[in-house]
Amino acid sequence: MHSLANPNFDTLISTIPFRSPHHSSSSVAIIGGGAKPRPGEISLAHNGVLLLDEPPEFNRSTIETLRQPLEDRVISISRAKDSVQFPANFILVATKNPCPCGFYQTDKDCICTPTQINQYNKKISGPILDRIDLYVDVEPIDHTKLLNLEEGTEKSEQIAKRVLKARQIQLNRSGNHGSLNGSLGTKDIKKVANL
Repeated sequence: MHSLANPNFDTLISTIPFRSPHHSSSSVAIIGGGAKPRPGEISLAHNGVLLLDEPPEFNRSTIETLRQPLEDRVISISRAKDSVQFPANFILVATKNPCPCGFYQTDKDCICTPTQINQYNKKISGPILDRIDLYVDVEPIDHTKLLNLEEGTEKSEQIAKRVLKARQIQLNRSGNHGSLNGSLGTKDIKKVANL
């Protein structure tokens, strides 16, 4: 994918892709395209993570282009003379403030009106929200607490080892299919996690 996006790219990738495009990125930059179609950020994040920081700040039509790839795990790009498909099996991580100023329901004074908050939250359509599997509200934390981690707090390296172990268990379970939990179909889920 990377050599298709950039012909000068000649490095072997040995880490899981992590892509974080800027909110001003165009639809072509995100999904791919151009006169001679090239992969975009979603294909460069294939089998990795695509982080969208503040999706409401992206152009709405750019976010809407994610519908098909989030559903099908591929992106189809059609041009007058050609049609291509690029892989797009990525984990979407989207982060968003509760309001435009970021201070709604915090210790600081929010300067947003209810109308502004409503408009801000409506910038992401229902069909896109339906394709997001997990929502987590994160409470604000005092930055000094982040710097002074208490004893007994797990280190990033320990967490990374646990994640790698879980991924290996999933890959061993799926055999040659190479499926992680997020890629399992209904039949596979019933087999693996029979309730």
